[in-house]
Amino acid sequence: MTKRKNTMMLGALALTLGLTACGNTSGDTASSGASTTSPSTTATAATGKVVKLKMWGGVPPESGPQAVVDNWNAKNPDIQVEYERYVNDDAGNLKLDTALLTGQSVDLFVNYSGTALKKRVDAGVALDMSSYTDYNIEQKMGSTAKDWQVNGKYYGIPTVKSTFFVWFNKEMLDQVGLKVPTSWSWKEMQDYATKLKGDKRFGLVQHLESFPDSLDSALTHDGYTKKDGSSNLDNPMVGTWLDTLSAMMKDKSTPMLGEQLTTKMPVETMFLKGESAMLNAGSWIFRNSNNLKDNPRTFKIAFAPVPRLDSNEQNAIGRGGLGDFVSINAKSTNKDAAWKFLKWYADGGLLPLASGGRIPASKDANVEDALKLLLGENESTYDIPSLKFVLFENITPTFTRNLPQQVMDLRREEYEKFFLGKQDTATTLASMVKRHTEYLKTTK
Repeated sequence: MTKRKNTMMLGALALTLGLTACGNTSGDTASSGASTTSPSTTATAATGKVVKLKMWGGVPPESGPQAVVDNWNAKNPDIQVEYERYVNDDAGNLKLDTALLTGQSVDLFVNYSGTALKKRVDAGVALDMSSYTDYNIEQKMGSTAKDWQVNGKYYGIPTVKSTFFVWFNKEMLDQVGLKVPTSWSWKEMQDYATKLKGDKRFGLVQHLESFPDSLDSALTHDGYTKKDGSSNLDNPMVGTWLDTLSAMMKDKSTPMLGEQLTTKMPVETMFLKGESAMLNAGSWIFRNSNNLKDNPRTFKIAFAPVPRLDSNEQNAIGRGGLGDFVSINAKSTNKDAAWKFLKWYADGGLLPLASGGRIPASKDANVEDALKLLLGENESTYDIPSLKFVLFENITPTFTRNLPQQVMDLRREEYEKFFLGKQDTATTLASMVKRHTEYLKTTK
């Protein structure tokens, strides 16, 4: 099923079911449901029955989630949690959204972008947390937690430090005499990729999830709309992004987007096999890089921030902050039990996920333990100074992507046409602006 058909199906489903969902989960209803003990929890206390919760997330069970629920279940016989994995792509998110809207078994779920969260808030399936007053999210997680608010409210808790960076094959860097950068531009990235490419090796590969991050970085700084309210998708930085990547694709220092889309290119595996010198992705790749049995490698991995489009370092903003935003299903009959689990999870219960690159965000979690779990027995296979820099020392401001899904879709459709050679830069920018303008009219 194509992405467009997926979107149409979800739209039709939301149309038929969304009114019911929203009608049952208005702010007042959600607040009253949150502030009282749920019927099932009361029944459990009286009858001794076990409350069963199901949590949906995008991380494979063996990469930490199963250990998390096992730890909880061993100490909480009255509340037992089961983990359901969904793949964090279009099809996987459609599966979760369908389950939420049709009343399937979902008590807690993880959102990986502000865009996905807002769509679920609008559908009435994410619980407004304002009536739970025994947990101060910003005190625990820091002020950047506000990036996840929707209309000034929290519909869950951001639980991990969200980090995105460039992975380097340190051996290949050393061979051509290049240093690990701590601040750089896409022009410099292009130069690195050209020098690092080989006959059977790309200079750079990118995870599709991270592909438009630099575009959003520039537009977060300059605004998606101009001061007069008109579309800013023809911002010069958008053109710079298109032209730079196009040049890199043409000189084969990075894959053609069309090839990557049609082959579902396993970029993390390619990087770990030495088929690319650089990888633009997030910290979730640690679950692959630490698995030396399935991904054997002899080279050390180094890290750098994602490069900026703007030549001015002062204008740099990187995707990051906090991530893995866990919500409670507004339709759950076990909201209080889910809240009890979520507080424990956020304050360090999720620690087993650190082995896959997910560092707990709560000040109550043990960061040193998380770092030990992250590296395990593989510390010698990483360049530790550059790792610590991207995880803890980089002070570049961050953003959380929360662009409306409609804008994400129209923008992607236009830049895909560009990279497939169907339209030039000027036409692409004009088409983006035209479609964005039409969207803006519908929101007034």
